Formats: sequence, structure tokens, C-alpha cells
Amino acid sequence: MEQFEPDRLSAAQLAAMRRSITGGRGALTRRSLLRASGVGALTLGGLASLSACGIPPAKRAGEASAASEDRSDQEKEIDFSNWTEYMDTSEDEKTHPTLDEFTKRTGIKVKYTEDINDNVEFFGKVRPQLAAGQDTGRDLIVVTDWLAARIIRLGWAQKLDPSHLPHAYANLIPQFRNPDWDPGRAYSYPWTGIDTVIAYNAKATDGKKVDSVTQLLDDPSLKGRVGFLTEMRDSVGMTLLDQGKDPANFTTADFDSAIGRLQKGVDSKQIRRFTGNDYTADLDKGDLAACLAWAGDVIQLQAGNPDIKYAIPAPGYITSSDNLLVPAHARHKANAEKLIDFYYEPPIAAQLAAFISYVCPVEGVKEDLAKIDPALADNPLIIPDKAMAAKARAFRSLSSEEETAYEEKFAKLIGA
Repeated sequence: MEQFEPDRLSAAQLAAMRRSITGGRGALTRRSLLRASGVGALTLGGLASLSACGIPPAKRAGEASAASEDRSDQEKEIDFSNWTEYMDTSEDEKTHPTLDEFTKRTGIKVKYTEDINDNVEFFGKVRPQLAAGQDTGRDLIVVTDWLAARIIRLGWAQKLDPSHLPHAYANLIPQFRNPDWDPGRAYSYPWTGIDTVIAYNAKATDGKKVDSVTQLLDDPSLKGRVGFLTEMRDSVGMTLLDQGKDPANFTTADFDSAIGRLQKGVDSKQIRRFTGNDYTADLDKGDLAACLAWAGDVIQLQAGNPDIKYAIPAPGYITSSDNLLVPAHARHKANAEKLIDFYYEPPIAAQLAAFISYVCPVEGVKEDLAKIDPALADNPLIIPDKAMAAKARAFRSLSSEEETAYEEKFAKLIGA
């Protein structure tokens, strides 16, 4: 017998997640293009299980999250699940220096597991326990913003204690402070940020700078050599910005206008194709002259190809984040909060940023990062300067009905 479950995923949402897993943000690299490893094991049945019924949520939307007895005082341990290649590692690849420092300082041992290969697969793994009101065996997890929003909305994350997070509260950079899905960061803190920018191969453009979506869609010299992303929020969000709309506050008419703008680019063959993170090879070779790109990929490409450039469009760029959450019924919440706070100390944050090369969400880290690598400290794709931070825009949360309708329209656009 079917039981009620809010927020079920539609066929359009599941199709979008499949695209994300195989080539989009779900497969976005974590410093060495390893984030997607192991994804092949996820089948259609596994995806379908995310919207299947049978187990009601621990709490309805809007209710307080479920908690359990916190054993942090008695048990000096944490179970921490993260993405592959998303933590600093020693040269012999046997230890994680910052985690070792945390244990040395606090006496809390960290069981660190790289068991998150993509958001959908991981959610399918922990969802049965969360829905049944059980401990997942994890005290701290890292998930992308749309999944963090979903977990919080279902009441499956514990509210954080601000008194345990003095560094995090003080040092979180403004651009990540108030997502509409977790205002004031009551349940989450960013592990790192993910920015969408314009990247171009200067050799392929004959030295011409490419710095706007309008140029991507209208410049005849780029015809047939332009890439957009299969992630709806990135491609539509950047187009909304180019049209003078705010991705954090737009209407369905605005969305349809952006889709229409992109459709013209498809029909005129200005757009070569919509890609996941496989755009990196095409951009590196020059088969794509310019495209939307994720900042972490740009940094990696630039390390081997000086012709790879990037630009921040004048209207702004789309930003998102991967986020630390304490699952409902986790048994070591206070210990987990200490670890979250530890990574918001600038010297520690600098060590992490130097290794993973994504946007650092910690204020005041530049001086410490400069001691490790001055070039990284001066890179606004890792430490946004004031001008870049002022242009950061987040794509607003969508209702289930909106997401279904929008993903259907986007799937039609990209031929998915």
C-alpha cells in the first residue's frame, strides 16, 4: 500500500539527476577528476528509489529536525563522510594532515570515509535510515546545496548550536551566509563553493576575450564552437543574469524567456552542444572556443594550458556550494560541530583550499594561503575579491512543481 511522502521526484527531476551524475555537477571533479568514480553502479532502479514510497519522512516539512542522545562527552569520535579527493592529503597519501591536527588538539578521533561519489547515489544509501528515524552511522556529511535543501526540508538534519561554532559564525564569507533554503545557516555550513564562469581558449578565439552570455550566443566568430552546461540552474541562471533578471527572484515567464534565448542559439547552430564536465577536453583542444565552465575545472586546465582564460560577466555569475550537515539521529553532534568550526579557522582553511582548489568560504584566509602558495592566494576563483564576490548570485530554490516543469522545458531544449 502506498504511503504518503512529500517532495517526490518526478520523471523530469530524475532525468536531470542522471545527466548530473554522468557528466554534470554530479560528476564535477574534486581536484583530480575523480568525483564520479563508482557511479556506474547506480542503476535506473537506484534512481527510482529516491522517489519511491513506503517509508514516511522522519518529520514533515517545517518541523524541527530529529535528534538523538548526544554521546560526544563519552565517545571522542566522529564518523565523517565526504567526496573523493575533497580533503588535504599527505605526500605519501596515507594521512590527512588537518584531520590529524584536529585529533591532536581535541582528542577526538575521526573515521573519515570517501563514500560520496554523487549526491543521488549517496541519498539513496542513507535515505532508508533517515526516513525510518534511525542513525545513519554518520555524524557529518557533505552534500550539494539542492540535496542539503531537501534533507533540511524533510527534517533529516539536526539544527546546529551556534555556541559551538564561533569561528564558523564569524568567518563565513557573506556570499554564502543566507541561502534561501537555510537562512542564517541554522543547519549547514559550506565545505566549499562552486562557481560558474565563462571560459575560453584564447588560441581558438584568436586572442579575443569572451566575457558575456550575449557574446556566446551572438558572436559570429564563435558559431558552432560554443558550449553550455547540461545543468539547468547553471545555463538558465547565467542566461537570466544576461537578460537582466535575478536568478534568486524570477518568474516562470522569465524562465521561459531564458529558454527561448537559448533555443535561438540551438536553432542557429551557434551552440555546438550542451555538456557535462566533458567540456574540459574540448576546451583544452580548442574544439570549443568558449563555454560556461566550473571554476575548479578552469584552475586545473590553466595549470597545463596557458591559453585557457576565464571571465566574470558584468551582470554576475551563478554560485552554489557543497555543505556540511549533521544527519538526524547522529550520535556525536557536538563533536561534529567542533570539526565544522575547526575548518573555519583561517590557517586550517588555507591548508584545505591549497589542496582542493575550489572556492574557500572562509574569511581572512588569504594571508595563510599565501604562505603555502602565493598564486593560489591571489586567485579570485579560490578567494573571491570584493568585486567578484559582489557578482555572486544563487539560483533560487524551486518547488517540486516548478522543478518538474522547468526540467521538462530544459530537457526539451537540450534534446535529453
